[in-house]
Amino acid sequence: MDALSDILAPYSDDIAKFAGSVTCLQFLSGVFLLNDIRNKKSSDQYPADPFLGGIALTILSLKMGALMGDEAMIKVNVIGFAINVIFMVVFYWYASETFRSKIWSKIAMYFTFTLGCLAYANFEDPAKIEFRFGMIITAILVVLVGMPLLNLGKIIETKSTEGLPFPLILSGTIVAASWAAYGISIRNQVVAVSNSQFT
Repeated sequence: MDALSDILAPYSDDIAKFAGSVTCLQFLSGVFLLNDIRNKKSSDQYPADPFLGGIALTILSLKMGALMGDEAMIKVNVIGFAINVIFMVVFYWYASETFRSKIWSKIAMYFTFTLGCLAYANFEDPAKIEFRFGMIITAILVVLVGMPLLNLGKIIETKSTEGLPFPLILSGTIVAASWAAYGISIRNQVVAVSNSQFT
């Protein structure tokens, strides 16, 4: 990894810009789901988890960027947080009164989990926090990326991959690869290893 770090190090700023740009584009992928919701005039048949998970993940990644003192991560996650909050507001707007109560219970669950992770980050040993907090974020990413696989039985039964949207999978792979390259370029094993899980 040292040889690759030596090659990529002079380009770390460019890699960070590229990683940030493709990540922001991926954040905008929720527009397609919201357009479906707008056409159906209801969000009741869709889970709120991708947007709530996106909010939680960007808050935790923002904290990780602050722990590392990494300006690129901070900027991208501020943008991602804003986009996910806007998407969640639109999602909520199209929900029925019955479904809104379910959304509030999920918001409480995600809020409690996020608050717990942030509290942990404030009390953990500073020498260990970057690695351990990075692994928490990686676990959350695995759950969010793996959510479409919950429909795997239906996909096999119907012999249709509609539940596994190729553009989102491809963009997720590009985002993870670019952040892994950035982690290698700045010699940060947490960023490199956690993102290489998705490439």
